[in-house]
Amino acid sequence: MNLATRDIRHNLGRFTLTTLGVGMLLMIVMGMGGIYRGIIEDATLLADRIGADLWIVQRKTRGPFAEISRVPPNLVHRALAVPGVQRAREFAYHTVQRERRGKPLRIAVLGLSWPTDKGHWIPLTAGRPLAQAHFEMIADKSLGLSLGEKVNLGKETYTVVGITSSMISSSGDGIGFFTVADAQAIQFDIPGEAVRLERASREARGLRTELTAKQPALLENVYRPAAELPQIARPQVSAVMVSVASPADLERVANVISGWGDVSVFTQEQQRQLLLRGTVEKVRRQIGLFRVLLTIIAAVIMALILYTLTLDKIHSIALLKLIGAPNSTILGLILQQALVLGAMGYGIAYLLGQRVFPNFPRRVILTDADLLQLAAIVLAISFISSLLGIWKALKVSPNEALS
Repeated sequence: MNLATRDIRHNLGRFTLTTLGVGMLLMIVMGMGGIYRGIIEDATLLADRIGADLWIVQRKTRGPFAEISRVPPNLVHRALAVPGVQRAREFAYHTVQRERRGKPLRIAVLGLSWPTDKGHWIPLTAGRPLAQAHFEMIADKSLGLSLGEKVNLGKETYTVVGITSSMISSSGDGIGFFTVADAQAIQFDIPGEAVRLERASREARGLRTELTAKQPALLENVYRPAAELPQIARPQVSAVMVSVASPADLERVANVISGWGDVSVFTQEQQRQLLLRGTVEKVRRQIGLFRVLLTIIAAVIMALILYTLTLDKIHSIALLKLIGAPNSTILGLILQQALVLGAMGYGIAYLLGQRVFPNFPRRVILTDADLLQLAAIVLAISFISSLLGIWKALKVSPNEALS
């Protein structure tokens, strides 16, 4: 009978608890890797999926995700006039927090350029894309909103017409998709009293000007909505997204737009790198460091466990040496136990993770490459950890069996 198997059966309870503890530790290591991947995926999700070749943002800013960017809506028409541009879309993005059923509700509001973009690129799990220019929204399921539910944002009520999944902002908030007009209405909504005070302030300023003294009828404009006044520009958008006709036009179009004095332009890959090196860089590095530390801790704990198991078998090892058992038999005993401990611990970590990770507030993404990498690391840890027990076993004298 295999000595490792016999020893495990002899100490089944202790070995089972030990394996469970190692498995839970490896589950945390696995989870840290999944959180690391989830942070990267969430940060670059929109840049990857929205299908823009170029991002036009405010001059000397790094785009709508890294910092505040404001560009005029008519920038869309300027971009369309550049040879090689196939499509240009408005992009509005901001975050709001409201209260729903006594709990905070944070929504990353993303405006779609209606009617060019109705959200057909959004992966829906239920419902449909936007079908009208106002009062409809598509919500990520993490927001907890149901299909057909009414949501009050600003002075308007929006109906959830579509549900999507895994559409998360870099800060972990679920994304709500609206038309750009609705997104701006939510962003620039002000209370009615503030509107009244602003109109009174306009009137006071108008009374102090010579022009209104000559043309009193101009004061009638102070009570009109700001959007109807030609002197006041339309609300600005966060960025303009450009799609080029062919990859060969990308650099040429970018060079033309970068010559404009009021904007900066970034390719999709540049925007992606800005996100990774900007808003999530410190979090990404910290999670990566924790993952390395936990891996080292797992190796140390497994080494101590195997060393303890070897100490418990000192008399048995001495007896094996006394009856002439070769060192290879003793080394195989310890190494096989280490490999069984690592393999079973890895299996427990994976099975527990499949049930636990979906309940985490942030996405935990386990890729096949990461799982294979962790399996190789666990195999290496098991082998290295067994060296301490092997070293102790080789020092055991056969005479100890007679003491």
